Amino acid sequence: MRRSLRALMLSTAILAGGLCGLNASRAAVAPADGKTAVPVTAVVLFSSGVGYFQHAGSVDGDAVTTLQFSAKQINDVLKSLVLQDMGGSVSAVTYASQDPLGKTLKSFQVDVTSNPSLDQLLNQLRGARVSLSLPSEQISGTILGVEKRTKPAGSNKTYDVPVLNIVTDAGIRSLELPDVRDVRLDDPVLQAELSKALAALAASRDQDKKPVTIHFSGKGQRQVLIGYVVETPVWKTSYRLVLGDKDAKLQGWAIVENQTDNDWNDVQLGLVSGRPISFIEDLYQPLYVTRPTVQPELYSGLLPPKYPAGMAGEGRREALSQMQSDRTATGAAAPAMPMTLNPTESVAAAASAAQIGELFQYTVGNVSLPRQSSAMIPIVTDSIQAQRLSIYNPSVLPRNPLNGARLKNTTGKHLLGGPLTVFDAGSYAGDAQIDNLPPEQSRLISYGIDLQMLVDTTSAGRTDETLTAKIVNGVLQVSHQYIATTVYDSQNKSDHDKTLIIEHAFQPDWKLLDTPEPVEKTDSLYRFQESVAAGKSAKLTVKEQRVQDEGFAILGGDVDAIVAFTRNGAIPQAVKDALQKAADMKRSLADAQRSLQANKDKQQAIVDDQKRINETLRTIGQNTALYSRLMEKLNAQETDLEKLRGESDDLTRKANEQQKQLEDYLANLNIG
Repeated sequence: MRRSLRALMLSTAILAGGLCGLNASRAAVAPADGKTAVPVTAVVLFSSGVGYFQHAGSVDGDAVTTLQFSAKQINDVLKSLVLQDMGGSVSAVTYASQDPLGKTLKSFQVDVTSNPSLDQLLNQLRGARVSLSLPSEQISGTILGVEKRTKPAGSNKTYDVPVLNIVTDAGIRSLELPDVRDVRLDDPVLQAELSKALAALAASRDQDKKPVTIHFSGKGQRQVLIGYVVETPVWKTSYRLVLGDKDAKLQGWAIVENQTDNDWNDVQLGLVSGRPISFIEDLYQPLYVTRPTVQPELYSGLLPPKYPAGMAGEGRREALSQMQSDRTATGAAAPAMPMTLNPTESVAAAASAAQIGELFQYTVGNVSLPRQSSAMIPIVTDSIQAQRLSIYNPSVLPRNPLNGARLKNTTGKHLLGGPLTVFDAGSYAGDAQIDNLPPEQSRLISYGIDLQMLVDTTSAGRTDETLTAKIVNGVLQVSHQYIATTVYDSQNKSDHDKTLIIEHAFQPDWKLLDTPEPVEKTDSLYRFQESVAAGKSAKLTVKEQRVQDEGFAILGGDVDAIVAFTRNGAIPQAVKDALQKAADMKRSLADAQRSLQANKDKQQAIVDDQKRINETLRTIGQNTALYSRLMEKLNAQETDLEKLRGESDDLTRKANEQQKQLEDYLANLNIG
């Protein structure tokens, strides 16, 4: 058992960064009579809001130590607690159970779960012997039950009175409960159950103090270790950056909080920059599974069956290959302070730094911090590479860039994200924020408005032109080129040269055209860099291109639209010739279809006129001149219809042939 505990302790120690204890666990050593105090010796805080807390001490013989936790920490403790007795063994870990209060109360013979009134409580105790005190007598007996009786209250009103029916030696008596001054349970078992139920209610009010008792077994003096992971306040960082003429100094502070119930005295404090996965599982609350109630069934005797045998089953590049510190200052000159600030001169980093797997840890020895207190601990006092910049983004400020810098982490330490106060020329220059910055990586920061640099942004709009075209299976595919142009005019009004970063929005499906290569690219923008001499102006033109293909079905297309494509100079001649031939074939087909339609219109006109003549013939006599004339006209119309129908058949065959010729021509037409 000792070996397994030692291995478990070692693995947890490695995860926690070398058995450094964690902060902000509200665990407190609670020594009592006969118990041994095992103090906190190491704390490791993670930036993910959890921490590893380690106790170490000496015990003699069989020993007991108790740690106090808040109720919300018990689940973390039960999940992560590791113990080691060097020379003995851990015999048991005990803690107060947390059954749901309702279930606990229902386990007593006297149920006070629903805050019962006196009549409800006495009704529960039917069959129990009680002694009652009345104004004029004492009565003992067995509770028969409690009922409600209605009594008049005057003016036709009534009210209910609870009445206790009790069996005495003299018979059954009914007593109005308001007249009963005192009730005593004669059964000591019931009285004890009632006291226990009330004690459980009282104990449930103090949910924040949960003792965990650890029993060590062994002989003689020896060392013991206790470790666990609990929720803690996130440790934070803040930085000070001092820009000099040739270099920059960075001072970093860790802000830690001891939100425990015990003081930290000379503990080893670890600050880990990383986010290990952590979760809470309810291990403290007893869990009960709802089970169905099954009624027993009666069967006649069964012959056991015989069972047969069965078969066993590009990456993105850095912003600059080399950074140089500018001696030029950005922004208006600030009044000099009495002396130049050097944060690395009198403040030394109290932490050593090291890479722990995928995590980075600062370790501070001999930290003393009273409970419920916070402290700032210096963890970085190093030179850092910084390049002064003016950073322009039209969505931030339309006319002015921001004073900024590109920082390259040359400290060799992982810098956790946090606020950064910038000092320049011995004076406060502004505030910035920095994201997590691993060693040798670079980040931009900005901390003020550059009033000595103006930038004017002009958008030339978008142009559309045809690049080329081809025909694929009778479909004309035209490639369009859209060009968007943005011009950035910058003017440096200061007396020294400046390096300007221009952030230009990145658009998906667009690519740069005839534009200088950006020094950086993010998911949402390009960063272009240019130098602007003192008192001079500079211009950056960003041209973007988007090529889009558009399909045009020739068979169903309009002839005029097809002919319009033949006049486009960007379309190859072979494609134009094919389009012209298709247009001519469509015109011939259209002429045939128009002739056919005209023929059908004539036929329909004759049919309509014949209907009119037939209606007239029904109203006149056959021996009249009009009748004869109309009959002659009908005869002539029949002759014309026969002729038109013959022509219609010819026109239909011609149109169908031309339609087929056009479809056959376009079906396999591939040019370009």
